[in-house]
Amino acid sequence: MKITDVRVYVTSPVKQPFVLVKIVTDSGIYGVGEGSKNGRELAVASLLENHIAPMLIGRDPGAIEDIWKLLYRGAYWRGGPIQMSAIAAIDMALWDIKGKVAGLPVYSLLGGPTRKGILTYYHASGNTFEEVAEDVRKHYEQGFKVIRAQVAVEGHPGGYGAGRGPNPERDKAQEEQLPYEGVWEPEPYLQSVAPLFAYLREQVGWDVQLLHDAHGRLTPIQAARLAKDLEPYKLMFLEDPIGPENPQSMQIVRNASTTPIAIGEVISSIHQILPMIISETIDYMRCSPIHIGGITPARKLAALAEPFNIKTAFHGPRDISPIGDAAAVHVDMSIENFGIQEWGQQSDEVKAMIT
Repeated sequence: MKITDVRVYVTSPVKQPFVLVKIVTDSGIYGVGEGSKNGRELAVASLLENHIAPMLIGRDPGAIEDIWKLLYRGAYWRGGPIQMSAIAAIDMALWDIKGKVAGLPVYSLLGGPTRKGILTYYHASGNTFEEVAEDVRKHYEQGFKVIRAQVAVEGHPGGYGAGRGPNPERDKAQEEQLPYEGVWEPEPYLQSVAPLFAYLREQVGWDVQLLHDAHGRLTPIQAARLAKDLEPYKLMFLEDPIGPENPQSMQIVRNASTTPIAIGEVISSIHQILPMIISETIDYMRCSPIHIGGITPARKLAALAEPFNIKTAFHGPRDISPIGDAAAVHVDMSIENFGIQEWGQQSDEVKAMIT
């Protein structure tokens, strides 16, 4: 079997664009993958079309490991979020082909199922504590046992993932395909988070597990303060308390409390997160297959983390299509140290695009 064509699609059934790949073989079997990178979709598509696709024509689609190393090392310049997303799209499509050839789900080829299903979490938000509590209840009643909770900070509309209602500046930036420049200050934010979770525990109780995302905006000492303040409310984890650029700084956050820590959403290489695995300063890894080069490195990363008792919590928002979500789920199903999967429910338009 040989690869005869690599087709790249940039599609936007809703406001969020997706970068999708279809690898066609001479046997008629094809595979699909995804390399969506929020805000840099055209860069990924250009890399795929102009540099990667020509390298694959005539190659054996079953040689996944060899092709992965070719794409990673062959251009001399290695890594980076654009290249790793493009490689991820190819890797997913190759695994899709392998599964179709074998007549088996990909998780079976990765070692077989380690569970009957996967635990997922969803996002709750609001402009007030009351709105957040209402949203948590709604998702809990829908069956979500774990929920991420965010609240807007009055006068500071730059906290993405929080708040409801119109935001003309954000909407204008999205229409012009430019970054949204909101207003965000650490002190008002820090003063709002712990009281939110105190309120949630009073209103929704302890049966639901809660998460919170700091989006990597805090300094290490600010993050340490937040982790300590949240300790009484027993979060499943505090996500991205700091950015990943200085992994040794996570030790400051770790030493401050027993609040579990998750990181990895903006990490594009297993080498970036490896120091935090070895030092055991995190509890959950958030970097998903679509960010770090596909199913192949995601499976390896999980194996690296397993002896350190670190679990996965793969990124899975609505800026990843069901194709990327499916790749993450196949890894989730096959590994021993699965923790939880972020889940962004997609619109009917997105689902129709995939089918």
